[in-house]
Amino acid sequence: MPRLRQIRKADAHESARKVYELLFGDRDPVDHPGTATGTPGNWWTVFAGAPDIFDHAVAGFQLYRSPRRKLNPALRELGQTRAGWARGSQFVYSQHCKAARSVGIDEEKIRAIPAWQVADCFSAEERAVLAYTDALVYDGGRAADGVFAALKDHFSDEEILELTYVTALYDLHAVISRALKLEYDDVAERIVEVDAPKGASSDVMAMVDKRES
Repeated sequence: MPRLRQIRKADAHESARKVYELLFGDRDPVDHPGTATGTPGNWWTVFAGAPDIFDHAVAGFQLYRSPRRKLNPALRELGQTRAGWARGSQFVYSQHCKAARSVGIDEEKIRAIPAWQVADCFSAEERAVLAYTDALVYDGGRAADGVFAALKDHFSDEEILELTYVTALYDLHAVISRALKLEYDDVAERIVEVDAPKGASSDVMAMVDKRES
């Protein structure tokens, strides 16, 4: 379950109710979750807990999908999908694998995104996008001059700004999704202590100690 309360349809603000109707029909998504793409849909019900944040997030989705954008949607989706993988968000990665198909990215490239560095199916401009995405997510924006030069070889300043904004936006969404355990990021913590056999010593490295002969 998400870590924050979910807002029922009857309690949602007007713009959230409109989205609920599109996604869930007549159902209350808290009692009867599930969207057409297979997600529970609790991103929407949790974000509706702060109406202005909900509206701001939806406006961000509308912004990057606007026909006013200069960047090729397929290149944008490469960045979004890689951001989900790099940040470790099952939700962002899984949803944007689907979105990548919708803008014409083929299956070979989608499957290669996790190991793009050793894949030979990407063009030079696609590799520049993926390298820059890693600089944004893994390195916190510390993009090497060589990576940025590769971007400049292929894209206008406006396209680079769009790529930067949307990729960083989806890094944000990946972080939020993991922190609040939304959608497919509602997973158990895997880094936990594993119990030793009963009676085992707690000095787990005793075997390396030098002993007097």
